[in-house]
Amino acid sequence: MRWFETPTFDFVNKRKLAYTFSGVLFLASLVIIFTQGLQYGIDFKGGSEFVYKFSEPVNTVELRSTLTDPLGSAPEVKLFGTDVEVLIRTDNTAPKEEVQQIIQDTFASAMPNITYETESGSYISPRFGDDLKSGALQSVIYAIVIIFLYILIRFRNWTFSLGAVAALVHDVTITLGVFTILNNLVSFSLLIDQNIIAAFLTIVGYSLNDTVVVFDRIRENSIVHKGMEFIPMINKSLNDTLSRTVITSLTTLFVVVVLFIFGGEVLKGLSFALIIGIVIGTYSSLFVASPLVLELDKRTRKS
Repeated sequence: MRWFETPTFDFVNKRKLAYTFSGVLFLASLVIIFTQGLQYGIDFKGGSEFVYKFSEPVNTVELRSTLTDPLGSAPEVKLFGTDVEVLIRTDNTAPKEEVQQIIQDTFASAMPNITYETESGSYISPRFGDDLKSGALQSVIYAIVIIFLYILIRFRNWTFSLGAVAALVHDVTITLGVFTILNNLVSFSLLIDQNIIAAFLTIVGYSLNDTVVVFDRIRENSIVHKGMEFIPMINKSLNDTLSRTVITSLTTLFVVVVLFIFGGEVLKGLSFALIIGIVIGTYSSLFVASPLVLELDKRTRKS
């Protein structure tokens, strides 16, 4: 299935406009991240988590709303195993016993006719959160380094490696900026936790896959069309892979949007990150990675 039989879009000559657009988004994201700070969830900040078994099913959305004011922030509330078991996680850093008492007092006032029992309770220390934060940062850095080396070995050209890595940093930074600015504006949680870190790594893999497909076509065209100049060759390669890029992005985006709408409150943050990542990743594979390779190649030739 090909939506674009013979596309002739001039991607490369739009690169200055793309640089401006990406530069504004990237710098704005950095400013927002450094001024407001990343909004971490319980996995990084520490807090408490409890599992309760109720005498009958409860509405987790209403329960989350009811607990928000007493706990000082919106907790994570989701079913745990069966429809009468509920996991409650809060970033309230008071002693576990105090937090548990607040929760149970809220149960007593909001659900006086429903009985429950505590199945488990634990405190997540900020030290654990610091270790997890360090591990998450290291995993992203290691992924970028390995990707750089992989592209270098595969294409035997450092300009491809740098172009791919720059596009990945561009994608993740802008997604983080969107998360930071929208955290207090949307009805669902955009706090950064283990699920969101997994989403960011997925974004890195998705964006890289698109970029490698384009780079492969550039390498093939450089062999088949040896006399072609580099700018027309990049344009031809982007147009050759455009149908595949658009169809893959739209079908993936459709699935993730369905997950966002019907996946429940707990999955909204993860699916939202994937939606932003797919859109930004598709854009960067067309307008950032390959044009950067062109700029780096021009500078290399001049030197």
